Amino acid sequence: MTITRARALALIGATATSASLAACAGGADGKHPIAIGSKDFTEELILGEMYALIMEHNGFTVTRKLNLGGTQVAMAALQRGDIDLYPEYTGTALLTQLKATPSKDAAANYRTVKAYYDTHYKLTWLDAAPFNDTQALATTQAIASKYGIKTLSDLSRAAPQLRLGAIPEFVKREDALPGLRKAYGGFAFKDIKLFTIGLKYKALESGNVDVVVAFGTDGQIDVDKLVVFEDDKRFWPSYQVAPVVRNELLTTYPAVATHLNKLQPLLTDAIMRGLNAQVDGAKKEPKDVAAEFLKTHGFA
Repeated sequence: MTITRARALALIGATATSASLAACAGGADGKHPIAIGSKDFTEELILGEMYALIMEHNGFTVTRKLNLGGTQVAMAALQRGDIDLYPEYTGTALLTQLKATPSKDAAANYRTVKAYYDTHYKLTWLDAAPFNDTQALATTQAIASKYGIKTLSDLSRAAPQLRLGAIPEFVKREDALPGLRKAYGGFAFKDIKLFTIGLKYKALESGNVDVVVAFGTDGQIDVDKLVVFEDDKRFWPSYQVAPVVRNELLTTYPAVATHLNKLQPLLTDAIMRGLNAQVDGAKKEPKDVAAEFLKTHGFA
């Protein structure tokens, strides 16, 4: 082989290798695109947008795969590698993935799910936010007054006179109606009507149902001045949210954890309820609400 030919072949090989590395790098910034998912309700959409905007601000290319559906859909997408991370709740993980009995200690619940996900799924829970988006049941002030119901014990007895507006997951999951019936007894509602998450409060406002499934940080609770029933037997555990991330991503880009963990301490009950209200009450777009909050707190 002549020197000229050898040099030519070497040049071709180097060019091919460079092209291959560039393709693997996913762009001129040398970083793989990050696929960020979320479940299908307001709070998850806001959080998903926050995660996406933070990563974009720090030089990453982001693919948004928000509004995926319920817990099982989002978790399956994460395990398949269709997404790299999404917001999840400690109470949901304990009851739906671990099938475990939650502790009354929020920090213990977090440690439990963090260890389990790492061992069994090769997934990492980043820092948990302080807010507690616990499941709940809510009604109007008029209905609460009419039937004299303040607690879940009261509601369990009054249920045969009332119509429940629920999301499909609520009638199946152990941390929902089946579990409530075991913990409290009763809860034999006169009728159960199923709605998408975005329509359940409208059903309550229009009088189509008397009680609805709620979450502790729902903005609509404040907007509509609803009564949330006291969980007097403390059935529901804490539901703290954290980004759940594929270990492969963190191995390649450990800074992902640093960037997202800076957000978590800011997300209190009051803050999250206010952000949700901007979408559910003021009808702003989740991305706009997320962007405004991040700008105010120096993230963008």
